[in-house]
Amino acid sequence: MNLTFLARLGIGKQNSGAFDGAWRKTRGGTLTVRSPIDGRSIGSVQLADAKDYAAVSQRAHATFLRWRELPAPQRGEFVRRIGNAFREHKEDLGRLVTLEAGKIVQEGLGEAQECIDIADFAVGLSRQLYGLTIASERPQHHMRETWHPLGTVGIVTAFNFPIAVWAWNSMLALVCGDACLWKPSLKTPLCAIAMTKIAALVLGKEWAPLVGLCIGPDLSVGSALLDDPRVPLVSATGSTRMGRIVGPRVAQRFGRTLLELGGNNAIAVMDDADLDLAVRAIVFGAVGTAGQRCTTTRRLLVHHKVADALQKRLVKAYAQCSIGNPMDKGTLVGPLVDEAAAKAFDHAVATAVQQGGKVVCGGKRAKVPRTLQGGAYVEPTIVRCDECIPIVKEETFAPILYVLPVRSLDEAIARNNDVPQGLSSAIFTRDVRAAERFLSATGSDCGIANVNIGTSGAEIGGAFGGEKETGGGRESGSDSWKAYMRRQTSTVNYGASLPLAQGIQFGAD
Repeated sequence: MNLTFLARLGIGKQNSGAFDGAWRKTRGGTLTVRSPIDGRSIGSVQLADAKDYAAVSQRAHATFLRWRELPAPQRGEFVRRIGNAFREHKEDLGRLVTLEAGKIVQEGLGEAQECIDIADFAVGLSRQLYGLTIASERPQHHMRETWHPLGTVGIVTAFNFPIAVWAWNSMLALVCGDACLWKPSLKTPLCAIAMTKIAALVLGKEWAPLVGLCIGPDLSVGSALLDDPRVPLVSATGSTRMGRIVGPRVAQRFGRTLLELGGNNAIAVMDDADLDLAVRAIVFGAVGTAGQRCTTTRRLLVHHKVADALQKRLVKAYAQCSIGNPMDKGTLVGPLVDEAAAKAFDHAVATAVQQGGKVVCGGKRAKVPRTLQGGAYVEPTIVRCDECIPIVKEETFAPILYVLPVRSLDEAIARNNDVPQGLSSAIFTRDVRAAERFLSATGSDCGIANVNIGTSGAEIGGAFGGEKETGGGRESGSDSWKAYMRRQTSTVNYGASLPLAQGIQFGAD
């Protein structure tokens, strides 16, 4: 495997796990980084510890105190140049994502494009950090709301989107006047190092500490981040289990959290749906990234009149999904991130069968060439469940699709909502009334609800996030920038008297 692109991204065999404007000589142990493609070592990282974290946090905060004084459009100019650097390195970044996370090259390139897109979005936003003017009840007074930089934003990312989620947060945080402190997944540290090097080179010596990086264990670096009073916001992407730790712990010090947690996403297919369209969306949603997206389609709520026909089409389509090296052009399904993920897949399939589900295709480890046997490859799987068995309500980060027949739109909506998670959802129908009902207050309870497209592939212009155990956070587009700023209400008296609100008379005769 030709890995010359690693050198172009500044990735060597040995790498430091902490950046505070310069790459620190860290105190932690050595992490060997292995590619999920074949299990081979692709580098090592000297991990950071709590003392390294403290130094990175201190530098980030000190730099924030100066950065916040820079006008937002000037901050946006730095982000514009960072986005251009991402463009320059798009091909290499996409291949690095494939090498370290295991997703196919097209998806790796798509993730690199997300970084470019959010930088473009943030540049425009730098001239639109708008507030409000509010009518005052008092004469010769005016009120307004303004937004100000918040501080250092802690960013915790998962392995499955090792560069895009950091970009979603950091590009907005930078134009909002904040510093960033990144704790990436230990499964994808090289992606974090590459992105930090690209951004730091653009920011230059003066501003490079704004993109602090600390790669280390949860018990040391993670705990230090959650408890750090210099970090007013922690944006964390990961499992619901992780969110149950992060949310209360940050709240104890009255910090804010932006949580993007689990998803258990459903597509409802009505009996009038375009099945050709539905099949393409379902396969990409359920099989793409080997089922390792928070927006992966995990449940298919299909009208009983078309359930068998749609299932037959899906089985045929699944048979055409080539499994193998994600670097190869023809591959559609790469490996799971590691053996632990494959064991979770095995357990979920066995549990589904034990609870009454029927495997109609897949369900086993995939056969791959000997050169790939160090990776964890599984077959995309369809499980038919005529009743909603308990495992259906759990998120398994693997390509398992549960097919559940429904008899009506009302039942489809009820089934869609009857899980603890609430991230993404979709309906396929030609009936505008059914579509609008699915999108209404009595329809899907998810943060994302689509019509005639799948559950995956959100654009950066819309706020991304979900409800219930998904955490309630919103990242990326729309007005999600407000999470990275503090709101201030101001009243100005430009008259010579001092009337009080609510008509209060204090000390008057």
